[in-house]
Amino acid sequence: MENFPKEATLWPLNRSWSESSSGSEIIAANRTVNPLKRNEEVAKVEVAVLFVVLLLALAGNLCVLAALHASKRASSRMHFFMKHLSIADLVVAIFQVLPQLIWDITFRFYGPDFLCRLVKYLQVVGMFASTYLLVLMSVDRCLAVCMPLRSLQHRKDREYVLGSWLLSLLLSLPQTYIFSLKEVAHGVYDCWGDFVQPWGAKAYITWISLAIYIIPVTILSVCYGLTSFKIWQNFKLKSRRDQPLRLSRELADGAALSRVSSFSNNF
Repeated sequence: MENFPKEATLWPLNRSWSESSSGSEIIAANRTVNPLKRNEEVAKVEVAVLFVVLLLALAGNLCVLAALHASKRASSRMHFFMKHLSIADLVVAIFQVLPQLIWDITFRFYGPDFLCRLVKYLQVVGMFASTYLLVLMSVDRCLAVCMPLRSLQHRKDREYVLGSWLLSLLLSLPQTYIFSLKEVAHGVYDCWGDFVQPWGAKAYITWISLAIYIIPVTILSVCYGLTSFKIWQNFKLKSRRDQPLRLSRELADGAALSRVSSFSNNF
């Protein structure tokens, strides 16, 4: 939703990039990509998909917030995390999906430079916040299962959630420096990513991939793996503890049955 495909193909046309690069790949891209045209059929599909995603995101998260508000356990720890996760998802829907939908309809960004930087900033804030709040929930559940006493003693839910939001706002700041209103062709302006070095675009995409996808997914995998292992371990220990009790009950039932049989035989 960050408009990577469109920007990744058009970035080589940025003046600062093309003037500082002499690579054959950049030259080939300059010859084949026309910033004044686009595939209208692909654009229609993208608009339709974004519209459906926007409706589902708004409806789903508003329903979650309404259910949490009506719940009698609205003050519970998980409900607090879920509320902020739904808010973060609404930020993604309103400030990322909706501007991208409008942008795909108009093809060009029609607005001042300040609005261009603000939109690009808010588009990434929601992605960071949603991802990091999800990671926070998984870490909290992992600690609750693996170290329940410590988890109960150290309750800093508000501080952790506030830290996730602040970190998201901070990590999104590079957007305001990378993107600005640029002249992509004679008399044609668009909200554009400008990189001084030819490797800037690759470094940017690598950074976004690491910060929003790879590192969070790794943390989620570790947390859910530890949680599953701990649950399996507890189940195994419980089965071992219950086994002697089960045997004693079976022996007691067998003894009672034998006494009843002996009593019946005597009569």
